[in-house]
Order: sequence, then C-alpha cells, then structure tokens
Amino acid sequence: MAEVILKDYRLLPIVFRFGLTLGFGNKTVEEICKEKGIDTDFFLEILNSHHNSVYFPNNHLSDFKADIIIKYLTNTHAYYLENKVPRIESYIAKLEKEVAADDIKNINLLRCFFYEYRSEIEVHFKVEEERVFPYILALEKALKTGNCSEELFTRIKEEPIEIYERNHDDLEVKLSDMKNLIIRFLPVEDCIGDYEYLLAELFQMEYDLEDHARIEEKVLVPKVKMLETKVLEYYGAC
Repeated sequence: MAEVILKDYRLLPIVFRFGLTLGFGNKTVEEICKEKGIDTDFFLEILNSHHNSVYFPNNHLSDFKADIIIKYLTNTHAYYLENKVPRIESYIAKLEKEVAADDIKNINLLRCFFYEYRSEIEVHFKVEEERVFPYILALEKALKTGNCSEELFTRIKEEPIEIYERNHDDLEVKLSDMKNLIIRFLPVEDCIGDYEYLLAELFQMEYDLEDHARIEEKVLVPKVKMLETKVLEYYGAC
C-alpha cells in the first residue's frame, strides 16, 4: 500500500475516503482492505481511475453493489465539505488580510464567488444524500428481498433517476471562472505564495470533481436505470 502512495501522492485523499490512515507498514493492499472490510476490487478500480484518466472501466464498476458505490460517493462529499472547501476559504481569508488596499475589491469578489459555489455544491450533495441515494438503495433492496412497496413502484414510474440526473458542468465551470479571475486579474506581488496555494487547491478540486462526476454519471446513473427497469419488469408482471 505504501508503494501505491509513493508512486502517486494524489491518491492519498482517495485512500482516506475509504477510512484508511497512514502507517501501512509493509502490508499489501489486499491485506489492508481485508482488515478494514473494504472490497479490494472496488478499491483498486477507484485508485486506477484516479491514477490514470484514460482508465475507466464503466462496465466493471457497474458490477459492484450500489451501496458500495454510494458509500464512496458519500465519503467524497464529506471530503469536499470538511476538507477542500474550508482549506480554500482559509486561503481566501488570508489574502483578504494581506493584499494591498487597491486589490481588496477583487478579493471580496473572489470570496463572494466561492461562497456562492459552496452553497450550490452543498445543495447538490444534500439532494443526492437525502433523496437520490436512499432511493437507489431501496431499489437494490427490493430486488434482493423480493418486496417492493407501492410507493417505490410509483416513484420509479413518476420520478425516475433521470429527473435527478444533472450535469456537473455548472460546478466545474464556476471553479474554472475562479481560476481565471486569479490568473488574469489579481496581482500577486504582495503574497505570491498564498495565490499559488489557492490556485493549486482549485485545480486539484476541479480535477477531483471531474472524476467524481464520471463515477456518478457513467457508472451510478446507468446502474440505477438498470435497477429501475428490473423492478418494473419483475413487479409489473406480478
């Protein structure tokens, strides 16, 4: 496991999302996953998809149970809101204290822009975790137990996953706009280091969000559509 991180340090946040901490010793990935009750195949597929953007096994990832995928996505939401967002906000707050008086207006604009972004991403995650993810788990449970409530059956027909299927482009565009604002219009003479750290965080979050969106849009949503179809076919025939 240690060799995996040494080869690509960018995988460290991904590892943390599975509830793992440093201090791997010489244990293998399989040994650690077994100790922590993590599906080794899923863990490796996620690491590979983040390590290599060309590698994205849609079909294989879709084979995993929905609850495994949802747990990872939920942990990813928490990582953004509890780690990435506060870190970016702290850099913006530091810049507000350090920049020259002539530049404070642009920093305030940046702060407002990011706070608006934070509100949008919080709403996005809340809808998924409180409305969409429970629905997906209910579908999987219905097929597993052979028991589908009338409420769930009705929702499949009236509120299928495609209603909630939304493109993450807006969230990614806002991050891109913030980067452009900094690069094109904010001078860096007074605090070049903080600007560099802030930009690095924005770039990393943008790349990470793209991978997150791929898993939702290319793996989870098609899987849910398949579950919906199976439930309708099974219970519609009963």
